[in-house]
Amino acid sequence: MPNIKPISDLRNYTEVLRDVAVGEPVFLTKNGRGRYAILDMRDYEKTRATLRLMDELAKGRRSGETEGWLTPEEVRAHFRARADEN
Repeated sequence: MPNIKPISDLRNYTEVLRDVAVGEPVFLTKNGRGRYAILDMRDYEKTRATLRLMDELAKGRRSGETEGWLTPEEVRAHFRARADEN
């Protein structure tokens, strides 16, 4: 169940922060509407990494659509050549 608190609870921020855990953010409301989320740093970093991955996948899709797709054999050959360089 989501942990939802009014923003006025931040007056005692240590208690609010105590409720934040990995996978369990605290959502703060202002005037009865959702306004802020307090996340554990691991969740924040995971979210950022997911967004970066999604951005790279979108770039790859656009590249495939404009420049053409590679076959699985071409991809394997590319990575074998790179492995041989190292």
